[in-house]
Amino acid sequence: MQNFYDVVIVGGGHNGLVAASYLAGAGLSTLVLEQQGHTGGAAVSQQVFPGVDARLSRYSYLVSLLPDKIVADLGLGLELRSRSVASYTPVRRDGRDLGLMVERPEGAATRASFAALTGGDSEYEAWTSFYNSVASLAGAVAPTLLGPLPSVAELRKQVDPALWEALVERPFGEVVEQRFADDTVRGVVATDAVIGTFAGLHDESLIQNRCFLYHLIGNGTGEWRVPVGGMGAVTDALAGAARRAGASVVVNASVTSVEADGTRGAVTWMGGDGERTVDCSYVLANVAPTVLAGLRGRPVAEKPEGSQLKINLLLSRLPQLRSGDDPTRAFAGTFHIDEDYSQLETAYRSAADGSLPSVPPSEVYCHSLTDPSILSPELVASGHQTLTVFGVHFPTRLFAADNDAARDESVRRVLAGLESYLAEPLDPCIARDADGNPCIEAKTPVDIEESVGMPGGHIFHGDLQWPWAEDDAEAGRWGVETDVANLLICGSGARRGGAVSGIAGHNAAMAVLDLRP
Repeated sequence: MQNFYDVVIVGGGHNGLVAASYLAGAGLSTLVLEQQGHTGGAAVSQQVFPGVDARLSRYSYLVSLLPDKIVADLGLGLELRSRSVASYTPVRRDGRDLGLMVERPEGAATRASFAALTGGDSEYEAWTSFYNSVASLAGAVAPTLLGPLPSVAELRKQVDPALWEALVERPFGEVVEQRFADDTVRGVVATDAVIGTFAGLHDESLIQNRCFLYHLIGNGTGEWRVPVGGMGAVTDALAGAARRAGASVVVNASVTSVEADGTRGAVTWMGGDGERTVDCSYVLANVAPTVLAGLRGRPVAEKPEGSQLKINLLLSRLPQLRSGDDPTRAFAGTFHIDEDYSQLETAYRSAADGSLPSVPPSEVYCHSLTDPSILSPELVASGHQTLTVFGVHFPTRLFAADNDAARDESVRRVLAGLESYLAEPLDPCIARDADGNPCIEAKTPVDIEESVGMPGGHIFHGDLQWPWAEDDAEAGRWGVETDVANLLICGSGARRGGAVSGIAGHNAAMAVLDLRP
């Protein structure tokens, strides 16, 4: 250990590792301090169930926003694999069990699935028209994410004015209701606006619009891919890149204070050998802004509120569906449960009033269908599959009084929702661990805060921000700046943060390189 570093990075999650790789690669002495016993933050793969050789992506699931340029720049050697199906939505309508299948790429089968559900071609044509127009906005925004912030005026002039107004200036629910007539189709579109964001679709704050945009702009395509080897493969590759570049990475280092005065900085932490302080030129904070305020001894604002229930399961086999559709196709993409537009809004109102949604919307991802390498050869041969579930509209407030009881009831309701679309009970399909217990793990926002330190369990460290400068003073900056020139935010709380993207880490590193004399 040195007594002085050019850069000290607080937090060894994916963004901190990206920043360390770029900065050490540019010749700056760089130290990464990670509180947990491993790097990766919430983007890790772990053996969740005792005695079961299955490594699940425990907290974060899929990759979309990680730019291909970062992967290439850092020589990560990752394989991000496309899913054969974009989404499948089981529906019970007029006494019939159906399923809306959206294939990748879309074609005749997808059109036929829309027609079987809605009775004609108009909804599919509205779908293709809408997403073609959204692609034009994504195409304008995506190339700017790794550069200084563009001005809002600069981007607006590249996009159809009507589309800009619909997606950026008016509540997202309006465009959904104007473009689509079918409740299920509306819901499949709208769910991307509320994943991890607690908002109604007509919320005047437009945080739902920002959430939707982030889900559609990754690499200009918005495709969500499965990292081969699990999410841990992403952050393991980043940790390797940081070390190869020359960065020092210290785990089990609990940072207790951060100081920065514009020219010099100091970071203090507790480790295995007691308290230690190092001086530096720059401090990069890969922690939530509210955590950073506490480390600086500043007044801490109200914590953000997360809004999700995460359930990890291992199945001995996939269950059969009431619709008769092949489960290996239905579960190959995002499997929507009770996410009709009206159901999303009803669940939001219930949660906003302080009650668990009686019919909670959620969606399921079966990573092992796309990447069986996360399972042992024995589990693969016997037909085992992973399921990871993202429950929507489960804000922190619902778990504050009794986290254990609320968690148990939430899991029961979500799994009952899944089972309602199955042709057989779910329980016999759930694998057992070495102790004979069902392979089910659930994480509420309270659990996520306790386990990985995200305040309020908010997976984005706070509400997502527009990925551009909203005023002239911000244009040309990197979106990582604080009130002190040599203290930068390199985590999800930065502008253009959120999700497993590495964008904030890249941009904080570029800001440092710009600032250096």
